[in-house]
Amino acid sequence: MKKVSVVILNWNGKHLLEQFLPSVVKYTDSDMADVIVADNASSDDSVSFIQENYPTLSIIRLSENFGYAEGYNQALKQIETEYSILLNSDVEVTAGWLAPIINFLDTHPDVVAVQPKILAQQKKDHFEYAGASGGFIDKYGYPFCRGRIFDSLEIDKNQYDQPIDIFWASGACLVIRTEEYLKAGGLDVSFFAHMEEIDLCWRLNARGLKIVCIPQSVVYHVGGATLAGENPRKTFLNFRNNLIMLYKNLDDKAFRKIYRVRFFLDYLAALQMILKGKTSSAKATHQAHIEFTKIKKNYNSLRSENLDKQTSKNINTIYPNSLLWHFYIRGHKTFKLLSWNIQK
Repeated sequence: MKKVSVVILNWNGKHLLEQFLPSVVKYTDSDMADVIVADNASSDDSVSFIQENYPTLSIIRLSENFGYAEGYNQALKQIETEYSILLNSDVEVTAGWLAPIINFLDTHPDVVAVQPKILAQQKKDHFEYAGASGGFIDKYGYPFCRGRIFDSLEIDKNQYDQPIDIFWASGACLVIRTEEYLKAGGLDVSFFAHMEEIDLCWRLNARGLKIVCIPQSVVYHVGGATLAGENPRKTFLNFRNNLIMLYKNLDDKAFRKIYRVRFFLDYLAALQMILKGKTSSAKATHQAHIEFTKIKKNYNSLRSENLDKQTSKNINTIYPNSLLWHFYIRGHKTFKLLSWNIQK
């Protein structure tokens, strides 16, 4: 039996399958892994395209369009291999991409998930926004990457090529032990889009499991295929989901302390949006806080479960300072400039 399932979630994405599936098939060792397309009840001819051009690939046909999070949750319930790879349909893989990450998991039983180095598919000498060379958050919950802070993307000069413990692995290419994915509850369906993988990784970290970036494996990601960067809907989801994530994973004392700061910082960001003429995004930020206040009680049971299963409150892959302060005030625009007692 093979030990890896490379699972590509698809919904009406024939054009992406045509462009990126060839690299996945070509460079994925068939002795080690199966490539599986989980189809979210596509209405285009994605399935027939796969059947005609890649007849040996497995297809999981889902009964409806479950979206990203539930689509993967439903698909991985049908996976029997030790490892699952959640691979976006807009990812180009490279020769030998699979062996380093699987070999690392095989020899490090305390590591639950890994990600490769993720570069921009359309600008291949730059790190890609959604993952770069490993993901982190700061003390107030703002996510960033080794190679990308906010919208500042670094050129890849092999400066982040050493494996490193990370806080979150990108959903663009998330390699995880299948059993642990299911045990942790998978991705939170209520997020709809954005930060589901960070929320999942927080649960894993808090339960004493490690997540690592293995830059010896390289993939290229297009990214931004769902919502445009300045889309108010994306702004709403990012702010709302970030607050939900904090609430789900922090106890009352810690959350109240952080939320007071976040309230001020988020509305300061909204004011900046207004000054730049982005009134729709400013309104989306405000709506995110209103929505969070209304629905946070819906997460009380999940929060209790998360806190009960925590084995450590001190996660050293959480940046212990304010990322905003270091980036905007001190001018630390790259990961290496952050003052942090962690391997860089």
